[in-house]
Amino acid sequence: MPKPFAERLLAWWDRHGRRDLPWQHPRTPYRVWVSEIMLQQTQVSTVIPYFERWMQRFPDLASLARAPLDDVLALWSGLGYYARARNLHRAAQACAAKHGGKLPDSSAELAALPGIGPSTANAIVSQAQDLPAVVLDGNVRRWLARHSGTEGWPGRTAVQKALWSEAEARLPGRRGADYTQAVMDLGATLCTRTSPACDDCPVAADCQARLLGKIADLPSPKPPAKVRDQQLFLLLMLDEENRVLLEKRPGAGIWGGLWCLPAAESLRELASHTGLETTEMRELERFEHRLSHRRLQIQPLLAAPGRATQVKCTGETGWYDRRGRARLGLPRPVSKLLDRFDNGELK
Repeated sequence: MPKPFAERLLAWWDRHGRRDLPWQHPRTPYRVWVSEIMLQQTQVSTVIPYFERWMQRFPDLASLARAPLDDVLALWSGLGYYARARNLHRAAQACAAKHGGKLPDSSAELAALPGIGPSTANAIVSQAQDLPAVVLDGNVRRWLARHSGTEGWPGRTAVQKALWSEAEARLPGRRGADYTQAVMDLGATLCTRTSPACDDCPVAADCQARLLGKIADLPSPKPPAKVRDQQLFLLLMLDEENRVLLEKRPGAGIWGGLWCLPAAESLRELASHTGLETTEMRELERFEHRLSHRRLQIQPLLAAPGRATQVKCTGETGWYDRRGRARLGLPRPVSKLLDRFDNGELK
């Protein structure tokens, strides 16, 4: 009969686990919180440079709470899923106002803050306070569904409840921080989505998917999402100093709160929005950008020279050169488009 699950997993982690991640040194509640939010739907290798830049700019909760949202979004630019950054900022301000400028100690209070669910709250408490707690990020759900033989897509409520119970049954009595990192490492390094390394797995002996020959079938796949095509026109307009006109997006909708080129879903709407004639806009190379549930067909346009003084955009706008744009939060496709234009790659 195999040893207890947690004992086997921790013994493996002591030899092979990741113990040099930047948020582990030191492993404070604030650093763990920021890393957990950044790691949602994002790989560790992508997160590390963002995390390190973030800590240089916002070394503690107080500095984040005081910062303008534009500064926060600028530092997040390129990481995607920008609601995460807005929620970090909102939660920091809530902590400054209601919790004495610190993150709460309990999972329940943490889960009441913007952008923190039960699993993320447990991950913060577990790693910061060294307490065993259930964590169900994507990597954990994958290996747990396989090890327990739990059928169904893990995004369904009933399946999540079943996996939560399975995770609770495997918790150790001590070494909560190490165990939390171990369960995440198991999914990230061994029990991967494709070609899992079962021969190296410390808990393979009682893995139900392996015993039943269902490794490829578990976890059950997510039902296909409906992807909607959306046309988007972006206007590149330059003033006499070769600066680009940018406007701040509304808080709701795609790229909420970020700075963007004037945008609209039709050429006529863009003309009405800017006060220019459609004949004063020249088409540049079209491209596609994928969001989670949308496929953006982006048509950039270049405004005729000398029309900068005629623009009539409403809302928050400004003229920015390359250095000024670096301090703003820009959607990745807009940032890439402007880089290509600056480098003379767009015709």
